[in-house]
Amino acid sequence: MTGVVTSIAERADSPDVHTLMQNLGRAAVAAAERLALAESGVKNEALAAAAAAIRAQAAAILAANADDLFDAREAGMSGALLDRLQLDATRVEAMARALEGVAALPDPIGVVIAEWTRPNGLRISRVRVPLGVIGIIYESRPNVTADAGALCLKSGNAAILRGGSESRRSSAAIHACLVEGLKAAGLPASAIQLVPTADRAAVGEMLSGMQQFIDVLVPRGGKSLVARVQAEARVPVIGHLEGNCHVYIDRDAELDMAIRITTNAKMRRTGVCGAAETLLIDQACPPLHLGTLISELIAAGCEVRGDEAAREADRRVKPATEADWSTEYLDAIIAVRVVDGVDEAIAHIARYGSSHTDAIVTSNVATAERFLERVDSAIVLHNASTQFADGAEFGMGAEIGISTDRFHARGPVGVEQLTSYKYVVHGSGQIRP
Repeated sequence: MTGVVTSIAERADSPDVHTLMQNLGRAAVAAAERLALAESGVKNEALAAAAAAIRAQAAAILAANADDLFDAREAGMSGALLDRLQLDATRVEAMARALEGVAALPDPIGVVIAEWTRPNGLRISRVRVPLGVIGIIYESRPNVTADAGALCLKSGNAAILRGGSESRRSSAAIHACLVEGLKAAGLPASAIQLVPTADRAAVGEMLSGMQQFIDVLVPRGGKSLVARVQAEARVPVIGHLEGNCHVYIDRDAELDMAIRITTNAKMRRTGVCGAAETLLIDQACPPLHLGTLISELIAAGCEVRGDEAAREADRRVKPATEADWSTEYLDAIIAVRVVDGVDEAIAHIARYGSSHTDAIVTSNVATAERFLERVDSAIVLHNASTQFADGAEFGMGAEIGISTDRFHARGPVGVEQLTSYKYVVHGSGQIRP
């Protein structure tokens, strides 16, 4: 099931999609002009009011989500996607707290990043500014509606949100709370807009028909969605194609720690992009380590696919194919390979990884530093679960996604990553000879 299903009833009274999206774009540009100059206190007031509205409307949000879940199950949505779609009281409260967490962050707009004076007396400063209008296209996760809207607002950007049809009721209920917060603070409701049609043509408009309105696109969803956005977008894109994350167990790893980290990295939530998909184990580890780690994963409900050494350690392991090393399962499946030390682990990650998140478990500081320095991923960890690949866990309040790009934003995309900068120059009558 994807986020493009719609019905005639939903669209019968709507203008054609092109006109609809153009109107959204014009409204977003006007709102962005106001947000760029909005005082920090006003933006924080809007976020606080939106958080209060989410708590007040929790029952309505959960009822809308229940209807979305019913339709998703009827349509045969996978377990991983259902997990992303599902809300409960804890997740609703987490959304409200995320808004408050974003409000508590320092306002990045207007911050002087650097300043210097030239020999001719010109005083130059580099100052943070908003990007403008940000389009976010996402599937399944209704919490993205709150996170993306909050981060864009705090960073002075207008947002056009296009959620998937599978979460349309949940997203609409959450969006209504964001609008309530904007109005309470005297900000334009069009600062955060939710595309009101599930017609797939709306995505096409955002990709290639709204260059005069949208400054940046952020895709948050499956591989096919992100690939389409990256291939067809006519504006810059911040995003990652997939999260093929690794945990490497070094010869100097403590077994108990290795078990805890590996099981959490794979099984805490299998459908998130920071879930471990491949386990690499140093062949110099004590023989007990390999069999114990595999046994613990299987006991936790994980299917293990491995190389010959892994299969010899536990005959319940299924043979891994070449494709398994580069697969993002987003499910309770993991590939296991025995490698000859940290350098072979690094080489494996360089060949098969997706530059997302990779971890080493070891008590050897020198080995850890070698791994952290040479693995070219957006996030690298030592003795910690890959599931910490999350903006909130980094103290960013929330995130729009994890970027694996090597320009502008990399890793969790939070408030600061949704800004650019301009140069402000003060003179006293200087002219250039």
